Amino acid sequence: MRDVLYLEEIAQAETLLKPQRVEVLRQLAEPRTCTEVATRLGQTPQRVYYHVKQLVAAGLAEQVSERRVRGINEGIYQAVARSYWLSPRLVGRLGGLRRARDEMSLGHLLDLMEQVQADVAALDRSAPELPSIGVSGEIRVPAERRQEFLTDLRNTLQDLFTRYGGAEGDAFKLAVACYPKGEEDRD
Repeated sequence: MRDVLYLEEIAQAETLLKPQRVEVLRQLAEPRTCTEVATRLGQTPQRVYYHVKQLVAAGLAEQVSERRVRGINEGIYQAVARSYWLSPRLVGRLGGLRRARDEMSLGHLLDLMEQVQADVAALDRSAPELPSIGVSGEIRVPAERRQEFLTDLRNTLQDLFTRYGGAEGDAFKLAVACYPKGEEDRD
């Protein structure tokens, strides 16, 4: 394992700069299986495996060995470095590009839904009051107005975050998902 891996490729940096992957990579400071990492992080092995495969493909982690468990081969992975440094020329290029790509990706949506599920499961159901709201609906937008719709949605939410984003009061988490309706769901 290297002490430092200097990242000069934007694809590597974008793979690394996701909170879930950083946590997985931290766990891979020592050789571990996806199942072991999942147990330590309270995630499913499938979800961890997805992130590990992305890290391996980007050259940030590697399979160091494998073992046979209940008739299947299980990979043992390790981070390739103790720390990762971003090239200064990448830093300015990452922010807007990565944010826009993340917010518009299905991977980001899956991460968001996993976080919502974990947050709701962790709520104290014996509390006398759990103020919450769930809204679901369908909106039809012509293809030529799709970007306009997404921009309006983002601006509306940003307005809410700005108006109610102070440091005082009860904290609420807001998650909004917008995704194409599946063909089998169309009536």
